Amino acid sequence: MTQKQQGFTLIELMIVVAIIGILAAVALPAYQDYTKRAHVSEGITLAASAKAAVTEYYVSQAAWPTGNSQAGLPDAAAITGNAVKSVTVGNGNGNITVVYNDKVTTDATVIFAPAIASTGGSITWTCTGGTVDDKFKPANCR
Repeated sequence: MTQKQQGFTLIELMIVVAIIGILAAVALPAYQDYTKRAHVSEGITLAASAKAAVTEYYVSQAAWPTGNSQAGLPDAAAITGNAVKSVTVGNGNGNITVVYNDKVTTDATVIFAPAIASTGGSITWTCTGGTVDDKFKPANCR
């Protein structure tokens, strides 16, 4: 009576390794894009306090602040995060620029511009360019 061998053959193991390699080759770029989108979102979150400060300044002064200090914010380089290098209030135009470090792309930017509604005078913020690739920006910023 002969015993039946159990286990996987070398070919079967090589096929499994190849499948795992293909899955990893697809998943890694998707994960890298996901992490860059998360880092861009961090900058947008940090810009929220600057938006509030600029809006408050405009409501009280009827003019845009000329920099971070006039808006009551810390120096641009002091507003940082894991992927954010600085958050800067524009020179009298109300724009807010978020500058990223190498976790997104070195010195890539997202710019927020204020717009005053013709009726009611409310201020809305829009993303107006910047150098961050659109695929990394949230849907409301593309």
